[in-house]
Amino acid sequence: MENFWDYSVWGTLNVVAVLLASLLIGNVLKKSIKFLQDSLIPISVIGGGILILVAWVYKFITGEIMFDNAFFGVSGTKTLEMFTYHCLALGFIASTLKTSDGKVTRERAVEVFNTGVTTVSTYLLQAILGFGITMVAAAFFIPDFFEAAGVLLPFGYGQGTGQAMNYGGIYENEYGFDGGKSFGLTIAALGFLSASIGGVVHLNLIKGKGKIKEKAGAQTGIHESIESADEIPMQESIDKMTVQIALIVVTYMITYFIMNGLGMLLPGMRSVIFGFNFIIGVLSATLVKESMRFLKKKNAIQKNYTNNFLLNRATNFFYDIMVTASIAAIRMSMIGKYWLILLILGVVGMVVTYVYVHFVCGKLFPAYKEQQFLAMFGMLTGTASTGVILLREIDGDFKTPAADNMVYQNFPAIVFGFPMMLLATLAPVKPVLTMVILILFFAVMNVILFRSKIFVKKEK
Repeated sequence: MENFWDYSVWGTLNVVAVLLASLLIGNVLKKSIKFLQDSLIPISVIGGGILILVAWVYKFITGEIMFDNAFFGVSGTKTLEMFTYHCLALGFIASTLKTSDGKVTRERAVEVFNTGVTTVSTYLLQAILGFGITMVAAAFFIPDFFEAAGVLLPFGYGQGTGQAMNYGGIYENEYGFDGGKSFGLTIAALGFLSASIGGVVHLNLIKGKGKIKEKAGAQTGIHESIESADEIPMQESIDKMTVQIALIVVTYMITYFIMNGLGMLLPGMRSVIFGFNFIIGVLSATLVKESMRFLKKKNAIQKNYTNNFLLNRATNFFYDIMVTASIAAIRMSMIGKYWLILLILGVVGMVVTYVYVHFVCGKLFPAYKEQQFLAMFGMLTGTASTGVILLREIDGDFKTPAADNMVYQNFPAIVFGFPMMLLATLAPVKPVLTMVILILFFAVMNVILFRSKIFVKKEK
């Protein structure tokens, strides 16, 4: 019989409370310390850093791991990893359920497509260089090192903490990479620092050239309706926010059934399938959204049940929890011996992403190249939220299409990026073959990306 005062009842809630408390403290520090204000480091990263520091002090005093204390249940560290895993998919689902009434012109469709292709090309470039670094390290400097570890660079930088932990976990559980999760999460944390450092440097450069005319203060962004005539009311017998959460969680349950079914059909691929929870979540959310649209068209339902404003709030909540939990889950003892190679990967990831994305934006997005660059650089080293933070510094009202490009590029990015995710599981088995395929894949994606420059029509 379980008592209500047992830690088994309170453990998970205590983890949530500590995560949220760290976000509140991080927010106070962000508002109070000028260095943090200027750094553009997201509050979720500050919150995670606070928990790492507290955990280090706790271990120094007691010799024990803080989150493995009974106060946090059976294993607080596992709970942090669980939050990171689930919040990634929940955030993607919430974002996918949003509706869009705007019609996309042919020119805008091309820009969105090019943004998606740029995203995947950057993933591939990060993978090639990261993989190359760890292959060399394993061959000449650290004989027992896991040579495919560098493939985690695009997952940590390009895709964020959730995927970094997913693939780090696959490498750890399936291929024996001891500390794989912490390695991936550390790369993701370095990505946020890269976004902040690179973003601040670039903002200062363009500010010196007089390209920043105004800075977005508390101003806002895209204004969305909390309640419109064709939506269910805000408060009825059920609260509107409750409906949004219900749709998100039910969609995730559908995602679980799909993954479980695929796992039974392909038992050898179960780890990989469940590592793709966010992709299958996007497909499930698309199915749910189209089903509701069909039912409304047939008058089976009279009102729209989703609301973009509330879904945005839910998305940001899940991502804040995900980032904070993922950083707090880093086990410093597991990565101490790899600090130099992590530092090299972090610096190379920042520099190559900066140079490549800046080049692409100058060639393909000349009308708003600085806005597109800041949005993409932030997204491809941190998360979409990091990209928005950088973008707001020079485009606080989102007058350029850069913010929309980030939102709508997900579909082409998933389509073209899916093969790279499969290649990540091939890397530990056939590293040389994987490297060759990655290079060829990168070349093909750049041909597609610069097709208008390569295949120029001859003018009469």
